[in-house]
Amino acid sequence: MTVLNFVDGKEVPAAGDRTLELVDPATGTVFSASVLSEQSDVDAALEAAERAFKVWRKSTPAQRQLALLKIADALEARAEEFADAEVRETGKIRQVVLDEEIPECVSALRFFAGAARHLEGTAAGEYSPGLSSVIRREPIGVCAQIAPWNYPLMMGVWKIAPALAAGNTVVLKPAETTPSTAVLLAKVASEFLPQGAFNVLCGDRDTGRALVKHPITELVSITGSTRAGIDVATVAAADLKRTHLELGGNAPLLVFDDVDVASAAEGIVGAAFYNAGQDCTAGSRVLVHESIHDEFVAELTKTAAAQTPGEDYGPLNSAPQFDRVRGLVARVPSHAQVHTGGAQHGTDGFYYAPTVISGLAQDDEIVQEEIFGPVITVQKFGSEEEAVALANGVPYGLASSIWTNDHSRAVRVSGELDFGCVWINTHGPLVSEMPHGGFGHSGHGKDLSGYAFNEYTRIKHVMTNLG
Repeated sequence: MTVLNFVDGKEVPAAGDRTLELVDPATGTVFSASVLSEQSDVDAALEAAERAFKVWRKSTPAQRQLALLKIADALEARAEEFADAEVRETGKIRQVVLDEEIPECVSALRFFAGAARHLEGTAAGEYSPGLSSVIRREPIGVCAQIAPWNYPLMMGVWKIAPALAAGNTVVLKPAETTPSTAVLLAKVASEFLPQGAFNVLCGDRDTGRALVKHPITELVSITGSTRAGIDVATVAAADLKRTHLELGGNAPLLVFDDVDVASAAEGIVGAAFYNAGQDCTAGSRVLVHESIHDEFVAELTKTAAAQTPGEDYGPLNSAPQFDRVRGLVARVPSHAQVHTGGAQHGTDGFYYAPTVISGLAQDDEIVQEEIFGPVITVQKFGSEEEAVALANGVPYGLASSIWTNDHSRAVRVSGELDFGCVWINTHGPLVSEMPHGGFGHSGHGKDLSGYAFNEYTRIKHVMTNLG
């Protein structure tokens, strides 16, 4: 059955008859399609959101909280249905989706439900004789949101939850390969929201560009590649729209010589191969002290080689993504060594074998580029200063981690790393209460936490003459 748009409270076909194929990445076969939205579909969705905004913006924080809590409960109750849809289009391990990803979606909805009733700002008062000032924190308007294919449901929730909690309305465009959970989420949410408050448009890059440039759109949020973020920022700049860009990453993991080698290797492999490495925070760029380098590479290789695609992690999302990862590994220079993997796993679908590569130089392509696959690169360093320089020596600044038993070193190095998140002796955990977002080519703005909520508000100063 073709996946339809969800606009103004109901599922609707696109104006045209063009569709996009949906491919099961576990088999590489086409199993369905989604509609391909055009300009008239974009117009209709944004106009519906604009009408709904007139109602939703006047709702109280308590009303918005209750709606989000009901959406969270409904998502939790229908977890199996959401998992089936997510797995079919991503190839993820179903139990991982049920045990880890859907609970995080529910948690984020409940957190932002609470954030709706906790507005922060400067205290009202008389800052000039005879004049009283108050700060209003208001919703911005209609938000265009573009979600990625690596976590379709979770990233959709991360976007719509703070926007709706703040009183905005939304048009969400899921990735063209993974639209189903977004449409299902909108259907579930429509029971508790004004008609048109949350809309979903299926489509391609042109659909996204039309959303970004449309005059109704007040804010654009995208999670995607740096290239896509630059495209969005460029189009949005022509109309001075606000942007929230959560883009690529290339996380360094600094492993010092006082770690337990086996324990650190196990933690790093888990961080690198979760979701087949298709994660902006994936722990794929390991920097290890030269005194333990050989021992650590051997342990890392043994642990990685024990991972089984299809059991421990799923396939890459699409044929283009598979070809991209395969190409990065194929172009590794002769001074590097592939210890395990480096090839397709099996003959069906887009599974890639767990891969470990050492002997790489800082300017090698596979070190500088985000891999987004189950591949770990290893470089050695001799001093703390060199480790920091190597870690910071990429255009991205999303996430990083430090592996050491020296508390002073951990504190010192965390201050030197130019990344929006620094983990110590772990890599990857996120919680709704803490912000997630990066620097440099990883974009700007925050997901999760009160910081994300605030980004979906505008600040107004109201001054009253007391005389």
